[in-house]
Amino acid sequence: MLYRGYPIYYGFDWTYLLVIAAFVLSMIVQGAMQSTFRRYSSVRSMSGMTGAQIAERILQSEGLYSVRVQPVAGNLTDHYDPSTKTVNLSQSVYGSTSLAAQGVAAHECGHAIQDAQSYAPLRIRSALVPAANFGSKFSWVLFIIGLLFSFSWLVKIGILLFCLALAFQLVTLPVEFNASHRAMQKLESLRLMYNDELGGARKVLTAAAMTYVAAACASLLYLLRMLILSGGRRRD
Repeated sequence: MLYRGYPIYYGFDWTYLLVIAAFVLSMIVQGAMQSTFRRYSSVRSMSGMTGAQIAERILQSEGLYSVRVQPVAGNLTDHYDPSTKTVNLSQSVYGSTSLAAQGVAAHECGHAIQDAQSYAPLRIRSALVPAANFGSKFSWVLFIIGLLFSFSWLVKIGILLFCLALAFQLVTLPVEFNASHRAMQKLESLRLMYNDELGGARKVLTAAAMTYVAAACASLLYLLRMLILSGGRRRD
C-alpha cells in the first residue's frame, strides 16, 4: 500500500532495505580493504625502499620531474592532485617500506601518468567534480523537500543532481583500475619488486579498487530508492 506517496507495508517502508543493503555492502568491502592493507603493511619489501622513494623512481622513469612527492596527514589519505601536480602520500605510506605502501605509492603515480598523458576518463572525472560535489550535498535535500510538499519538479531536480554525483563515481572506476594497472606495470618493469612480492601489492590495489565499486553499487541502490519513492508520490 501507499501512504502519502510512500510504499508502506504493515507500517514499514521497505525501501529502507535498500539503504541497509548499501550500508552492509560498503562496510564489508571497506573492512576487507583495511584488513588487506594491514596484512601487507606488516610485510617489508626486500628492496627496502619507502613509498616516497618508489614514487620518485616511477615519476623519474616517465620524465615527470615537475611532479612533487609529499607527505600528508591521516591514514589512507593518499591521492594525486592534478591542480598542484603533487603525489600526496599518507603517513602510513610515505616513509614505510612495506609492500602495501609501495603499491599505494605506485598507484598514485599511475594517476600522475594519466594526467601527463591526458587520459580521457581522468579529464572527464575532473570536469564532473563541481557538479558531483553540488549534487552529493543537495540532491537528497531537494528530493525530500519535493516529496514533502509535492513539488514534482523539485523531486526531478534532486534525482538529476544525484545522477551527476553517480556519474562521477562511475567514471572513477576506469580511472582507478587503470591507475592500478599502470602501477603494477611500473613495479614490474622497473624491477622495484621481486616477482613473489607483486602478488601482495596487487591484492592491496584490488581491495582498494573494490571500495570504489562498492560505493558505485551503493549509490545505484540509493538511486533506485529515489525512483521508487518518486514513483509512489506520482501515483498518490
